[in-house]
Amino acid sequence: MSAAALNFSVCRQYIESSSVGIRSYFRPFPVINCKLPNTSRLYQSGTLCIQLSAKGQTRRPSTRSNIQMTLVDESFGRRNVIITPSEILAYDLVQGPLVRWSYIADKSVQCPPTAVLLHGILGSRKNWGTFARRLAKEFPNWQFLLVDLRCHGDSASIAKRGPHSVASTALDVLKLLGHLKITPRVIIGHSFGGKVALSMVEQAAKPLARPVRVWVLDATPGKVRASRDEDDHPAELINFLNAFTNEVISKREVINALVCEGFSNDVAQWVVTNLRQTNPSNSSSGFSWIFNLDGIAEMYQSYEDTNLWDVVEDLPRGVHVNFLKAERSLHRWTLGDLQRIHAAEEQASQEGGGVEMHVLEDAGHWVHADNPDGLFRILSFSFEGV
Repeated sequence: MSAAALNFSVCRQYIESSSVGIRSYFRPFPVINCKLPNTSRLYQSGTLCIQLSAKGQTRRPSTRSNIQMTLVDESFGRRNVIITPSEILAYDLVQGPLVRWSYIADKSVQCPPTAVLLHGILGSRKNWGTFARRLAKEFPNWQFLLVDLRCHGDSASIAKRGPHSVASTALDVLKLLGHLKITPRVIIGHSFGGKVALSMVEQAAKPLARPVRVWVLDATPGKVRASRDEDDHPAELINFLNAFTNEVISKREVINALVCEGFSNDVAQWVVTNLRQTNPSNSSSGFSWIFNLDGIAEMYQSYEDTNLWDVVEDLPRGVHVNFLKAERSLHRWTLGDLQRIHAAEEQASQEGGGVEMHVLEDAGHWVHADNPDGLFRILSFSFEGV
C-alpha cells in the first residue's frame, strides 16, 4: 500500500502468561487519522491490534476462492464507515502456541485451522474459555474463536435489529467470520448454539470449498422438549429473571431467590456469572445484568420453534454433522429423533457428507462442565491430522 492518510481503530489484546495466546475484542476506540510509510507492517506479538483502511478507498468484496462460508448480506462491506469485527460481535481468539496469525497483519500468512465455539441461551463466550485453552494447548497449530452471541455478554451492548432468532444469530457469526477472513474447519455449538451452527450451514454457500465438521451438543434439529417436569426449564428461568430489577444488591440474593423458586443450585450459580458490578471501583456497589433478557426470550422461542431437519437430511457435500447427546440430558431425545438421525447417517454417507450420533456418559446438559474430559476425548479427533 502506498503512503496515504489512513484510518485506524485500536482494539485491546490480552496475552496470558501461559503459552496459549488470547485476543479479546470489544468495541474499538475512536478512529484516529495518521500517516504510515509503505514499509509499515503489523505483527501478532504486539499489544495493540490496528485495523487499516486507506482513506477514500472503498472495500471490494473478497474474491478468495478458499472462503467457504460466504455472507448472505454483504452490503455492510460497501459502506463508507469502517466496520470492525468487534462491532459485529464481541469475541476472543484463543490461539495455540504455534499460531502466528492476525487478520490485520501480514496477508501472506495463511489462516491457521480454526474452530468456532458457540454458547447456549443465557451463556457467554466465557463458558468455553477453559475448554478452548485446553484444546489450544493440545493442538498448538489451531485457533479457537469464542463469541458472545447477540443479546449475550459483551455483545448485548451492540445494537441488533430483530427478529432475534436462530437464523439472525447465525448470520451474525457468518458476518464476523467474513470480516475476520476466517474459513472455519470445525463449528461447535452447545444447545441453542447447536441450532445456530446448523443454521450457519443452511445459510452458507454450497458446495463448500472444503470439509467442515459441525458438532451439535445436546440439541435436536427440530422441536425442543423438556425431559421431565422437575428439570430446570430455560423459558421459566428467563421469565423468573425478568421479575428482577436491572440492578441487584448481591449475587447471593439472586442465588437464594432462584433456589427458593425451585431451580437447582448449579443453574443458580451459573446464572449469576451474567452479573457485573455496576461500579467496579466501589466494592459496595450493586450488580447489573449483562444480557438483554427481552431479546433472549425471543431467541429461546425461536430455538423451540426452528426446525432444521431439512439441513440434516440434505447436507451439502463436505459437511459432517455430529450430534452429541448427554446421558442425563435436560432435553428429551425421542425414539423418533434418534431414528431420524440414524436414517440421515445412511443417506449422508451415500452422498459424500456425514452424520453421526454420540453419547456423553456421566453428563447432564452442561456437557463442558459436567464431563469435560469425556467431551474432550470425543471432540479431539476433529483436530487431529491437520
